[in-house]
Amino acid sequence: MSAAETTTAKVPQGRRSPSPGRPGKRRTTGGAAVPWALLAPCLIILVLVLGYPLVRLVTLSFQKFGKTQLWGFQEPENVGFDNFSAILGDSEFWTVVVRTVLFAGGAVVLTMVIGMLIALLLQRVSGWVKTLINIALVASWGMPIIVATTIFKWMFDSDYGVLNWLLSKLPGVDFIGHNWFATGPQGLAVIMLLVVWGAVPFVVITLSAGLTQVPKELEEAARLDGAGSWGVFRYVTLPILKPILVMLTTLSVIWDMGVFPQVFVMRNGHPEAEFQLLTTYSYDKAFVVNDYSGGSAIALITVVLLLGVVAVYMRQMLKIGEVE
Repeated sequence: MSAAETTTAKVPQGRRSPSPGRPGKRRTTGGAAVPWALLAPCLIILVLVLGYPLVRLVTLSFQKFGKTQLWGFQEPENVGFDNFSAILGDSEFWTVVVRTVLFAGGAVVLTMVIGMLIALLLQRVSGWVKTLINIALVASWGMPIIVATTIFKWMFDSDYGVLNWLLSKLPGVDFIGHNWFATGPQGLAVIMLLVVWGAVPFVVITLSAGLTQVPKELEEAARLDGAGSWGVFRYVTLPILKPILVMLTTLSVIWDMGVFPQVFVMRNGHPEAEFQLLTTYSYDKAFVVNDYSGGSAIALITVVLLLGVVAVYMRQMLKIGEVE
């Protein structure tokens, strides 16, 4: 039997071998339309939930819209950029902006530092201790914001607060009756602790997952080269965790710039001037003063500021992608 006949005999009947120079084609179902079809339900929900409110927010910010317009006594009047000029020319607004930036910056730094320390600690404890800590983290993370705020409000209460009682047990310390909300800086520090307490679990869980991806061989090689614990963390762990850290930092900035219920509930629904952040300031402008157009303008400025944070995040992620 010739070589050609032998080859032919080995090919099963009913199946043809692909012709030379004509590679087999894989069937594609839908092509580029499939991803969009899968994303369509989510995109439709986003448009329905966020689209109309955002369009309404932009429309109100360019109108004169107060209580008389709300009740239908007058038609809304287009005023162009007058609302933005009034807001940007108000010194109180800039005071609130600076306060919000400092508050969010402090909360983000504390969240990332504490989260990283706890995540590193979890790598060194035994299995059952790690399990207990993870259970506590998930429990605190899942606690509703209103419940957590109420607990913190009780802990820092001037008359019945457990913190004042504990501090007063220290020699020479008397915090009985101390009012933590007598001044804005003290009160915002308490609220910042509440925000950090609620944000740390997510950071810890995410960083713990990221730390499992750090190759042990690289750490051992760094130690053999004479690097200490700080050197290993700085030159091995941090570069590998950089994409995760950039993502967590950006999300934390967005969340902490948008803090509202913690301040609102902690101050019994009426935050004083010293406690005003951009979110509560916009709310008071719209629903307390009944200047809905002014409140919308403040909210839109806040959205623009947050879009700037997102733009920085996207730029950093693109740089990381180019390096990789």
